[in-house]
Amino acid sequence: MNASEENVALLANLPDPTSPEIEQVRENFAEDFKWHYFNEGLPDLNKTYHGFDGWMQFFKDLAGKTGGTFGVNMKHVYPIGTELVVVHALPSMTIDGMSLETDAAVVWRIVDGKIAEAWDIPGLNSAIRAK
Repeated sequence: MNASEENVALLANLPDPTSPEIEQVRENFAEDFKWHYFNEGLPDLNKTYHGFDGWMQFFKDLAGKTGGTFGVNMKHVYPIGTELVVVHALPSMTIDGMSLETDAAVVWRIVDGKIAEAWDIPGLNSAIRAK
């Protein structure tokens, strides 16, 4: 398997971050992992989270905002060279009594077989009410 294929496999096997199985992949993250979140609809969550525990804190904060309804489905995984992988995700949640889902792009940077950094960019204008 080449580096691009290994990176795709690493992310394709990543459990939903809200599931108990997520702790099993802690070792796949670099110690200095950074999670960058951009969403003007949730400005208090916009920041860079540091380390695996910081990433878990982001999802705890998001669970608080969504009453624990947040979930994500990975739709497509695209390797870009040997370091980057772009994931097309479909997050769903209920906020302020409205259930919705939207497209999101998450750009992952993988260095030496470890997830080093990620940028989570949700589609703000494409959010639709979930059925």
